[in-house]
Amino acid sequence: MIESDLVARESKSARVDRQFHGISRPETPEPMGAAFTWLCTFYLVYCARPEDWIPGLKYIPLAKISVFFALIGLAMVGGKSKRKLSELPKEGHYLLALILLLFVSAFLSPIWKGGAFFHTLDFAKIYVAWVLTFIVVTDFRKLRRIIFVQAASVVAISIVSIAKGYDHPRLEGVLGGIYGNPNDLAFAIVLSLPFCLAFLVSSKSALVKVAWTLSMLVMAASLFLTASRAGFIDLVIAGGVCLWHFGIKGRRMYLIVIALVFSALLMAVAGKQLKNRFTAMSGEDLNTEIEGKAYGSFEARQMLMRRAMEEIEHYPILGIGVNNFVSVSGDWHEVHMTYLQIACEGGVFAFTLYVLFFSRGFSNLRKLRRRQNLDVETVLFVGALHSSLIGFVVGALFAPEAYQFFPYFAVAYVSVLSAILDKQVPVPAPIPAQSRVQKYAIQPGPSARVARF
Repeated sequence: MIESDLVARESKSARVDRQFHGISRPETPEPMGAAFTWLCTFYLVYCARPEDWIPGLKYIPLAKISVFFALIGLAMVGGKSKRKLSELPKEGHYLLALILLLFVSAFLSPIWKGGAFFHTLDFAKIYVAWVLTFIVVTDFRKLRRIIFVQAASVVAISIVSIAKGYDHPRLEGVLGGIYGNPNDLAFAIVLSLPFCLAFLVSSKSALVKVAWTLSMLVMAASLFLTASRAGFIDLVIAGGVCLWHFGIKGRRMYLIVIALVFSALLMAVAGKQLKNRFTAMSGEDLNTEIEGKAYGSFEARQMLMRRAMEEIEHYPILGIGVNNFVSVSGDWHEVHMTYLQIACEGGVFAFTLYVLFFSRGFSNLRKLRRRQNLDVETVLFVGALHSSLIGFVVGALFAPEAYQFFPYFAVAYVSVLSAILDKQVPVPAPIPAQSRVQKYAIQPGPSARVARF
């Protein structure tokens, strides 16, 4: 009787583990395979921008096609998913409210209604991806694959940027879209590096470990070549948090040594321009054109922040509309601070929803980090997500990233992981083996007797 009970409990434990990692029996069909495939396609098109570096693809509207099929994927989910739209967490509602408020801001914009509307419409794609991610990604295997698409895409972007940008100062304009500006490229690299480290540490293959190590070196080299001061500061902070999770807390001290050694080598080989740009912030000894531009950029950013504060003062409720600050800035630049950007262009209510959305990501992470029953791989990715979100919070102080999708993806990953673990059935503790004395103890009941020892 006891043995059969233990077998039942062990089979229950194995079933829970299969559900968490997405391991199903061969005869069980995948009910949402197509929806998940199109979701991966959306992530690939957004993160890798293949139309910028694969010949011929620039004539195909990959972004529109991926969004279209992502919408179809969302419609295909129907009642097949383990999760329903009614189960969307608070952060999903905050994101929807933020987008709707930005549309209202566009319609009432005092600057350019049409431009604000279409930029908001373009940003609204993140809600489709966010909801589809939460509904379709129902186990850790799928979550790991989605994160892999993002990490591998940024690795590819880093390789292409170095290969094509050898004659481009700071790799500027090598690629388009979210990677056209060197600060944006550095921001994307910092937010994706922790995931690469998680894949490296969790892999059991030496060849895969080498591949991820080389990939991270290429990403770091690409970041140094952008000479982005904001990106470097962001890397130091996010990298420190990541090494705390993986190296100190995870008792892998060798990672800290390796990181310091490679950082010193990269600074020596590819960090000259970055060093000059930091030196130029003092405004002294501006001997080169690059240093002069760097100091001018520093001065311009201060001016743009003051200009953004003036717009918030004049239009505090609904702002001036998405991407309209470039029209009133005076030099056609965005304000290099995400929090001022969203407050200026969306108003104080949009700013509040923006903060609430990301605060939910940290709140969910706090709960995940307090759980005691996580396996090693899950702990690694929780640490990577925490490092990535810290990188966003820091990077947002120095760059206009309010409408870049990477931070929203990170919050989606956290929400998905929380939902997966919340559905996990707790496995009861095994029944301790009975001693011989307990086995022959007095049995209760009317006919109780003492058994022979």
